[in-house]
Amino acid sequence: MAAPERLAVPTHPSVARWRPATDADVDALWHLHQRIGEIDHPNHLMTRESLKAFRALSYYHPEQDSLVGIDSGGELIAHGMAVMPPRQRTLVRSILLGGVHPARRRRGIGQALFDWQIGRARQQLAASQKTLPGWIVAYADGRAPQNQALFERNGLALSRYFLGLGRGLTEPITRVQPADGIRLVPFSVALSAEIHAARDAAFADNWGSQPLSEEGWQLVVHGSTFRAELSFAALVGAPDDGEPGAGEHVVGFLLAAVNEGDWPHQGFSSSYISMVGVLAEWRGRHIASALLTAHLDAGRALGLDRATLDVDSNSPTGALDLYTGMGFARTHSKRAFVLEL
Repeated sequence: MAAPERLAVPTHPSVARWRPATDADVDALWHLHQRIGEIDHPNHLMTRESLKAFRALSYYHPEQDSLVGIDSGGELIAHGMAVMPPRQRTLVRSILLGGVHPARRRRGIGQALFDWQIGRARQQLAASQKTLPGWIVAYADGRAPQNQALFERNGLALSRYFLGLGRGLTEPITRVQPADGIRLVPFSVALSAEIHAARDAAFADNWGSQPLSEEGWQLVVHGSTFRAELSFAALVGAPDDGEPGAGEHVVGFLLAAVNEGDWPHQGFSSSYISMVGVLAEWRGRHIASALLTAHLDAGRALGLDRATLDVDSNSPTGALDLYTGMGFARTHSKRAFVLEL
């Protein structure tokens, strides 16, 4: 595929300097992400720890994959990235992330930045040796219509709807038990590798999903917001007297996080269910419902107000019906846009 050999530095009258992001920018980048998130997606704000951990990923090269815009006063007002995760199984993706400070919008800064991101994404895809479809992907929260307009204006097509769902933890919980022979246990480090493998297998039929790298997995289960006490695994087999889960194997899982930084903007305390999955051959045995029951009970015991999650509105596993059947209701939406190359 065609890609620019060199990327031109954008020009814009409101931006005195464009350059790659550096480690010295972490605080300024985090503050920018907070300002953007408070307007565009107030229910989910990036933590400073998550930002630092993301920058340490071996497949993200900020000197090539990032660009920041700085005004004449030295303030960082725009940030863009193009990230190509490894372990491509059915497609190669470059994911575009970033934004412009809300006070500096409607001046064309976002378009100048996005032009650079598209060029960098094309370079990444052109450098891949995989003979697979190539996608450039970007996401727009339903509360940020300006992002949707930017993506469509630049040739990305609306490809998927994701719904944000939530439910109160004081509401009655329908308690579901899994089928005989299946037991639920809290998340443990001893089960982490097997849950990772189960995640990759269970999500294989999800839209755009690819196996998660070990680094990416560690970001999930060792991140500052991950909560083991709200996360569970479903096991089958005969347990022995050794390590937890020994003699058994994982057939389902639920992983959850708590970001207290989200609470002031939400107006309530909450957990976030980041992943729920069941191996295909074990579906239909009430495992996912039982995992959700365990999570809701644990969240209630901690005194949280609500449980939240995001779901593909057209999930092939029927996940949306599962969640609404467990009392979750729609709160917001997010859209995925793709340029197929």
